Amino acid sequence: MKLVLFDVDGTLIDSQHLIYACLVHMFERLGRPLLPRAQMLGIVGLSLEPAVRQLLGADTSAAEIEQAAAFYREAFLARVDDPAHAPPLFPGAAEAVATLRRREDVILGIATGKSMRGVERILSGLGWGGDVFATIQTADTAPSKPDPGMVLQAAREVGLAPGQTVMIGDTSFDILMGRSAGAATIGVSWGNHPVVDLREAGADHIIDEFSQLLPLVDAFKVAEPS
Repeated sequence: MKLVLFDVDGTLIDSQHLIYACLVHMFERLGRPLLPRAQMLGIVGLSLEPAVRQLLGADTSAAEIEQAAAFYREAFLARVDDPAHAPPLFPGAAEAVATLRRREDVILGIATGKSMRGVERILSGLGWGGDVFATIQTADTAPSKPDPGMVLQAAREVGLAPGQTVMIGDTSFDILMGRSAGAATIGVSWGNHPVVDLREAGADHIIDEFSQLLPLVDAFKVAEPS
């Protein structure tokens, strides 16, 4: 049995435009100059407060971090139900999830820096009910990536070992989290971090399209716990 964990933003859904718009709003409300777009999107994958701190600087006060996070949430809530900002699935994502869901040797899960409320909104919009992903790890119940907590908790919830788990994500945070937990890791080249970052983080494989994922899941050998 294998646990296949997906990151959400930049892996399953193309949310760059939505996240960037919310970050721009946050910086404008703070009265701060914008950072380069790539730098701003480089924090995708982290939970909100750690992401804000990385953008604003380690010496930023806790009060300003809290205020900035509130501005981000303000922008997100104003846009999330607007069809113009609805993040689409990446090509092949729906087919890959559907195929893996039918497999008797695979359990599907999610590990994301989003809140549970945000994940549930996305899954509902995509028509993915509660029976698609057996475990959902979010910023509400686990430390921010790259801490291994999400992977460890996900494996524990479904009764498998971290070594029976594959973490799939678009950022170095996903890869480092998976490796720290003892899971196999697959990076995707279409997300928020460049491929060189995924390689440096130690990704076992990097794919350029979802059609390349299924053979890697097939080839992933797990040692059943004794």
